[in-house]
Amino acid sequence: NIGYIRLYTFGENSAIEFTENLTGLQDQGAEGIILDLRNNTGGYVHIAVEITSLFIQDKTVLIEEWSDGSRDIYETKGNAIADEIPLVVLVNGGSASASEITAGALQDYGRATLVGSQTFGKGFIQNWIPLTGDNGAVRITIARWLTPQGRQIQGDGLSPDILVELTDADIQAKRDSQLQAALDFLQKNLSGQSASVEED
Repeated sequence: NIGYIRLYTFGENSAIEFTENLTGLQDQGAEGIILDLRNNTGGYVHIAVEITSLFIQDKTVLIEEWSDGSRDIYETKGNAIADEIPLVVLVNGGSASASEITAGALQDYGRATLVGSQTFGKGFIQNWIPLTGDNGAVRITIARWLTPQGRQIQGDGLSPDILVELTDADIQAKRDSQLQAALDFLQKNLSGQSASVEED
């Protein structure tokens, strides 16, 4: 009764494919969703906004803060199709950039529980300026990304709500303790909801 989607990148077609799979899981009776963003190094920001919009309605997804102090606000698209279903997002040190945008927004609003380990912390927007005479190039930071609550992604990364580090023993045994923790959390959450409904 728990659906699982692993997203490897925020590519051009990811929002369409993600929406189709999320809808399919709900049609099959999924009562909870696990979104696996581990080792997803990012991709297109607008795709991250679109995918996040499937889970929250009428909210800010991302704040883009420029060097002069001005800010651009990215809002949800108004197309939420799963804004109430229990949700867990799996993250680790390989979750970066657009992954952190999605996970950070969902965490800020209490919409999802983050399980896993600290994320990478990639939240700068940079310009690449070539130097003359084949002398290389300079990368200049011009803006940074903040979560809806103003948390800085760059350097800090996101701290999971439930910290689960993969151990050498887990790897040798091919045991995914992070995924198991996500399953355990959702099943406990769903059991609690069922008990509450029965009491009512």
